[in-house]
Amino acid sequence: MMRRTGGRALRRATVATGAVVVAGLLAACGAQDSGAGDVVGQGFVSGDGSVKQWDAGDREDPVTVEGTTFEGDDVSTADWLGDVVVVNTWYAGCAPCRAEAPDLVALANEREADGVRVLGINTEDEAGAALAFQRTFEVPYPSIEDRSGQVVAGLSGVVPLQAVPSTVVLDGEGRVAARVIGQAEGSTLDAIVDEVLAESGAGSDDAADGGAEDA
Repeated sequence: MMRRTGGRALRRATVATGAVVVAGLLAACGAQDSGAGDVVGQGFVSGDGSVKQWDAGDREDPVTVEGTTFEGDDVSTADWLGDVVVVNTWYAGCAPCRAEAPDLVALANEREADGVRVLGINTEDEAGAALAFQRTFEVPYPSIEDRSGQVVAGLSGVVPLQAVPSTVVLDGEGRVAARVIGQAEGSTLDAIVDEVLAESGAGSDDAADGGAEDA
């Protein structure tokens, strides 16, 4: 009897462990285990939707994200200096990417007049799959094709290379102001954007008092 009871307990523990693993995988489609999803030099485990923000005085030098869209147009964040830029990595078959797409679309549509731009980086898809995704979600912003990984590699000190989705917010000078590793909630993005806009006195008067907390 004791053996059989122990077997049931082991099976229950195994099922519970499996559920935790599945939840972790869903949080970021491309996250790798054994540390491959860690932010360089920080030991930050990817994929849990955690937020990290940097005060204006603590930000590093500006970064430029640039490449060619699936429509064949060249795009560069260097052309958007003065605006807050939300950069999001995604691909069509990624469940968290699909879940957060409506919030990113709303952000792009509703905050453009405030000086907010959204740019996608697609790390996996051929043009057909990517453009179908964009039509399905009525995506108004451009996405760079980056199956080579060169564009995302330029952010390797900020986000894990294999963690998709990830979102980076650039301030008006092109410096990294915040990142979200994993699915980004719409309310979190709004709060971060409001805070970065407020640094220059722009944006919504309804900015959240607390904003997103540091991870």
